[in-house]
Amino acid sequence: MDATPRKIPSHEVTYTRMRDMVLFGRLEPGQPVTIQGLCAALDAGMTPVREAIRRLTAEAALTPQGNRRVSVPVLSAKDVDQLAFARLAIEPHLVELAAGRATPALIARLTALDAQVDQAISAGRISDYLESNHAFHFALYEASDAPVLVDMARALWLRFGPSLRVVCARYGAGVLQDRHKEALAAMQDGDLAGLVAAMRADIVDGVEGVRGTLS
Repeated sequence: MDATPRKIPSHEVTYTRMRDMVLFGRLEPGQPVTIQGLCAALDAGMTPVREAIRRLTAEAALTPQGNRRVSVPVLSAKDVDQLAFARLAIEPHLVELAAGRATPALIARLTALDAQVDQAISAGRISDYLESNHAFHFALYEASDAPVLVDMARALWLRFGPSLRVVCARYGAGVLQDRHKEALAAMQDGDLAGLVAAMRADIVDGVEGVRGTLS
């Protein structure tokens, strides 16, 4: 086997960077952006940007607007209800699976990520908050050793996550109650029910925050 590191194709790099722009609120829901603008923002060519748009459109993370423009979809109340149902069906189960595989190293990593969440909130850095909050959740979910469910959770976050940017922009990141410390305390105590309950409440808080922006 050739141990030489393989270069990641440019189209994959462009897709990942554009996906993160969507996921972490750098593209605000409902705000049209031109393909040329994305090329400039990503310092990428037209072909990989178009391919990334095609993939993200297929994942319902972007919507074509015509005239070479796309936007992040604005969620309806029905969308939020469906995403909440799916998240609450999948993510607490991932937490339950991960609990049986928790290690001191995982708890230490989650603790460090939660500190990043707190720092971002204190500094009012919304994109950093969204990124570190996502990292906390998926560091826990990936410990479940359930890759199919983790992929499903990632797809749900890609559609739901951008709306958290709207919540933070309107009310500040601190409005989203953080249940991470409750979850960490339960994990350290071996309290499975407490861990699942804390993470379920964390999801519900985010959903209710998004619902509040719809009124």
